[in-house]
Amino acid sequence: MSDLAPSSPLLTRRWPEPQALLTLIKPITWFPPMWAYLCGLVASGQPFAGQWALVALGVLLAGPVVCGMSQAANDWCDRHVDAINEPDRPIPSGRVPGRWGLWVALAMSALAFALGWQLGPYGFAATIAGVAAAWAYSAEPVRLKRSGIWGPGLVGLSYETLPWITGAAVLSAGAPSAPVLIVALLYGLGAHGIMTLNDFKALKGDLQMGVRSLPVTLGPEKAARVACIVMAVPQVVVIALLAAWDRPWHALAIAALLAAQGLAMRVMLRDPQAKAPWYNGTGILLYITGMMVAAVALRSFGG
Repeated sequence: MSDLAPSSPLLTRRWPEPQALLTLIKPITWFPPMWAYLCGLVASGQPFAGQWALVALGVLLAGPVVCGMSQAANDWCDRHVDAINEPDRPIPSGRVPGRWGLWVALAMSALAFALGWQLGPYGFAATIAGVAAAWAYSAEPVRLKRSGIWGPGLVGLSYETLPWITGAAVLSAGAPSAPVLIVALLYGLGAHGIMTLNDFKALKGDLQMGVRSLPVTLGPEKAARVACIVMAVPQVVVIALLAAWDRPWHALAIAALLAAQGLAMRVMLRDPQAKAPWYNGTGILLYITGMMVAAVALRSFGG
């Protein structure tokens, strides 16, 4: 049975547009896991000199390959929802026809395993976890995206915690220290709120297709408040931990960044549906800056 109606351009185009293939893997989404991997490298306390191949390979794997693969898999599994929300996307528009979206996602999964193998046992294990998480988020029968709790949580941990821990483990060739693991986990948990705000753009289609995101189940206003709390609380814990670990200046810097996020949150909460994309372009920059400040503070703890 065809995925779409007989009149769909998906059934008339044979080859995908090259530009549409690039759009499919969404380069703009690669930055968070790449940044988190760099945070892990910094937090490891190990010098980069002589390790540039591991640095470059890990950044390539975290961003263009695994994250790009996850975007292709998500667009393939979401093609019917996207036909409602964003019909100009590569698959529903027909610019990536037939099953090309699926084939791209599968091919990039295989490429991820091949590259992950070059990063040693820790890097390969992390690659398996990242690829599995991507498919579990988007694909039936698991499709954790249907849940406003588990879906954003899985993405937050995959985008922030997993690459952070991977960077620290790969460069130090061993398991990261407890402080590194704790801070990486906290920032991954906080990213749940970022993912919730990202769900605002798909509200209409999610309502129709039964995806129970927090904006659907709680309503936009309450979901936005929950997202802000979820983003803020882990950062408060990080600040407290850094102060307890005798890193007062780093704690103060993250506190200042959190205060600036609070001001941006106040603006966003006045009209969450309209302002959520704006916050994702401003408040999130402050969030990830705090990540790197924390990574610098953790350097002496090492791996």
